[in-house]
Amino acid sequence: MTVRIGIIGFGLRSGLWRHAHRPDEGVEVVAACDTSERGRADAAAALPTTALVTGDLDEMLALGLDAVLVTTPDDQHVRPTIAALEAGAAVFCEKPLGITVEECDEMLTTAWRTGSRLYVGHNMRHMPVVVQMRQLIQEGRIGQVKAIWCRHFVGHGGDYYFKDWHADRSKTTSLLLQKGAHDLDVIHWLAGGYSATVAAMGDLMVYGDIADRRDRANERMGDWHSLDNWPPTAQTGLHPVVDVEDISMMTMQLDNGVLASYQQCHFTPDYWRNYTVIGTAGRLENAGDGPGDTIGLWNRRHSGHAAPDETFVVPAAEGGHGGADPRLMSEFLRFVTEGGHTDTSPVAARMSVAAGVVATESLRTDGSARPVPSLPPDLIDYFERGQVGA
Repeated sequence: MTVRIGIIGFGLRSGLWRHAHRPDEGVEVVAACDTSERGRADAAAALPTTALVTGDLDEMLALGLDAVLVTTPDDQHVRPTIAALEAGAAVFCEKPLGITVEECDEMLTTAWRTGSRLYVGHNMRHMPVVVQMRQLIQEGRIGQVKAIWCRHFVGHGGDYYFKDWHADRSKTTSLLLQKGAHDLDVIHWLAGGYSATVAAMGDLMVYGDIADRRDRANERMGDWHSLDNWPPTAQTGLHPVVDVEDISMMTMQLDNGVLASYQQCHFTPDYWRNYTVIGTAGRLENAGDGPGDTIGLWNRRHSGHAAPDETFVVPAAEGGHGGADPRLMSEFLRFVTEGGHTDTSPVAARMSVAAGVVATESLRTDGSARPVPSLPPDLIDYFERGQVGA
């Protein structure tokens, strides 16, 4: 029996179809839906010639697909995800799950009500360096986790996030949510809890002052990205609407008492992220020093600065996002055919969005600490059981 997959939205993340299309394993991408002429043209050029390419979502879902990949822009996740779940297809939804808490809750509730499987593409849970850090934590190598810090240097920010829809808060809520959803999820995963209270501050310090703007609706990021676009103040052709922050800082208290912080800057010269995890018996820190990355472990007493007591070299892996994308898709396809536990979690995806939404509210007002809304226990229980038995 062939597992038949469709793609909704053939834009920047549509390249995931290559990891999903596995004819030798009985899995085929058979359709794509995109409302734009550019998206349909790209799909027709990339997919097998037998695939249906359409701008009509209902036409695609009428094929009775086994699964769909929702890779639309963030503010367009809700309708196709709910429609596919209602049609009985398993759904892979790109991160973030939504741009509001209400959107996320509607999607989770629909999956629970219909019994259709929902999977969220938080690929960093499959990134080798994150997996290695979590394994060391679970082995008790640093004792009980008490604090996590993440610094995110988004060196390509001017190209990646300020020349298309990402720059418009009506499409993203904020980059603290849109870009930070991955990192907030990783913080939650490494800490073993979810944000209960958050506070944030931030500003549009650089890109808001650039007056050179233009509509790039028919372009893709690859059409304009260049390392020569430097310094940030010299960027040209920004999106007509730029009203999201280009620097933000967030603090969190998790429901298990862990304290965490997340910093994000879109005008740095380098592009990498650094996690520091501090426990009762040591700390971990990744170096962010290449495709494979290294992790330092300190678990002895030192006088002053010291080299790690142990260093773990994480081998480079093939595939996007440090080798995470093919592993992510393998887990989704297994979930489609077999069900069961997955490392990614719709509840965790919702909680990272909720933390980002509330932090954005704090950032844009008085910077005060605010509670993050929780989910009903029966909904949490359903997803933690592997989406079995409503």
